Amino acid sequence: MKRKHQKTLALILKQPTSANIDWKDIEALLRELGAEIGEREGSRVIVRLFDDRRVFHRPHPSPKTDKGAVASLRRWLKDKEVK
Repeated sequence: MKRKHQKTLALILKQPTSANIDWKDIEALLRELGAEIGEREGSRVIVRLFDDRRVFHRPHPSPKTDKGAVASLRRWLKDKEVK
């Protein structure tokens, strides 16, 4: 895994939850992990990874992901033992 993806993963897993992660960096990390990312209605995106699907809200107008989405993503990655 590239260093940039490692840094993004570290930010996601860090406590307290960071609200300073660009969504494009999260998408790049998920793709590196093998995810398929598709568009849904509005600003929603569907992420298929680990034989599982999750729907997230792409932030706008700011590119920063909110704490709730980061926490949800953290739980999902920890459940799948991504480190």
